[in-house]
Amino acid sequence: MTAAMAPALVDARDLHVFYDESHVLHGVDFRVAPGETVALIGRNGMGKTTTLRAILGLVPPRRGTVSIHGRDMTGEPTHRIARAGLGYVPEGRQIFPRLSVRENLAMAARPGPGGRTDWTVERVLETFPRLAERPAQVGTTLSGGEQQMLAIGRALVTNPDVLLLDEATEGLAPLIRKEIWRVVVGLKASGLATVIVDKNVHALLDIADRAVILVKGHVVHASSGAELRARPDVLQRHIGL
Repeated sequence: MTAAMAPALVDARDLHVFYDESHVLHGVDFRVAPGETVALIGRNGMGKTTTLRAILGLVPPRRGTVSIHGRDMTGEPTHRIARAGLGYVPEGRQIFPRLSVRENLAMAARPGPGGRTDWTVERVLETFPRLAERPAQVGTTLSGGEQQMLAIGRALVTNPDVLLLDEATEGLAPLIRKEIWRVVVGLKASGLATVIVDKNVHALLDIADRAVILVKGHVVHASSGAELRARPDVLQRHIGL
């Protein structure tokens, strides 16, 4: 069964989201199938982060529905939506600044849906050797790249079915970006479904099964990553690449 035919882990339909009276998402449809890596692409301010936040219930849609594992979760509190199988790495990381690396991970760790415990604190430290070298170091003293690794690790120890990764490598040094992409490729190989927002569109399309482009809160293109990579005209028109 292809990803397009598989039952969706996340199925958002006709999302309309407002900030006060500003209409940000205009009928967005967005789905994620098991094991699928989806690139969510667009210029700044086009609605990418808002789409992720709407799926999580952080900005409840004024119209539309969000289903997780086929269950309608529209209007549910964010903690219930997350426990249904979503892990979130927000733009800006938002780690606990006064807690150590290990404490940040331990506070978030829990079994996933069905009691799955594939991701443990120790597995995260093995995945990110930089964090393993400094388990007692507090968040405020970590570099930006190390904080991003910690934010990803903190999401992974919730043992999600889908990882939502917003601005995966924004503002990071080249070596750190390379490390983050290495981990993302490993997550894909492990079968974890992932939604990734990042300004490095070419890196995204190298690994994405599917790509969705947003322009002013509208889905203007959806195809496989390979198809979009072969359409420089589409990338130029909507992204400026």
